[in-house]
Amino acid sequence: MLSNSLFDSLLISSIPAVGSRFNGYPFRPNLTSLLRSFAGPSSAHRRVRLPPLSKPLSIHRAEAMDTEIPFDSSTGNLTELNTEADFHSLCSPDGFLSICGFGSLLSEKSARSTFPELRDFRVGVLRGFRRVFAHVAPIFYDRGIARPDTGEVSSLSVEPCEGEWLVVTVFEIKKEEVSAFMEREHEFRFLAVFPEDLEGKPFTRPAVICARYSDDEYFRIRCKGSKEIFFQRYGRYNIDKIWRDDILPCRVYLRHCVLAAKNLSENAYDNFLDHTFISNRKTTIREYLASRGSGIMEEEPPEELKSRYGG
Repeated sequence: MLSNSLFDSLLISSIPAVGSRFNGYPFRPNLTSLLRSFAGPSSAHRRVRLPPLSKPLSIHRAEAMDTEIPFDSSTGNLTELNTEADFHSLCSPDGFLSICGFGSLLSEKSARSTFPELRDFRVGVLRGFRRVFAHVAPIFYDRGIARPDTGEVSSLSVEPCEGEWLVVTVFEIKKEEVSAFMEREHEFRFLAVFPEDLEGKPFTRPAVICARYSDDEYFRIRCKGSKEIFFQRYGRYNIDKIWRDDILPCRVYLRHCVLAAKNLSENAYDNFLDHTFISNRKTTIREYLASRGSGIMEEEPPEELKSRYGG
């Protein structure tokens, strides 16, 4: 168990650095040590303040792969999940996996539309990450809500960022749903993270979150270097680059996410507006909605999508 004194000094600021000693044994970047290191603090743990991480996090793959990671890093490690077996190793003894929601999954209704049998839907805090609308989503083209002419085509992901923190949701899905989850979220980097509850106490098991990937890794790993696979997923929409810094949020989807946060709580709403950025990583959603994105919140989704994108 993580001692109170150590926990208070860290404020869950990072996962231990590779090669360091944590709780009396060497830390190695694999899922077993990740789980062992963060069994959670004792019940006597004091409330922690919400100003988050003092340093950014780095990422380490669950598999031994010599791959460039496109995030700045200095200390700490996050474990990346690449196979179903990686996901399964995070499951509880009764076969459930924790998922961390940060956009549309801030809505329990939206989460249940995707995972009808989810359990234990709850609110948490994730340190050291920001939300960014910075990748093109083919599903918006399929549903007729992408606007390529104005660049309003982006969906949402998270990425490690010093000094940032997010109000998130956490819930459990069945182990058997992992394969469908991986397929549905094909463009993302899957990371194991440890959110806290609203009292600052970390959850006892890690949760999976969908983080920013890179075009190079996506093509080499997800598409296995196949131009045909890439075409079927993106090329047929005339998309040749997924992760970008010159696109804007899909209007219908942005409205949906803002409403989901607003319906969750006032804190979640303010956090979404002030800790979510458009792809330039300078403009917050609050600023965007007051300027170029003005009017988005008054626009209704297409009739057939009102339930799906209603917050």
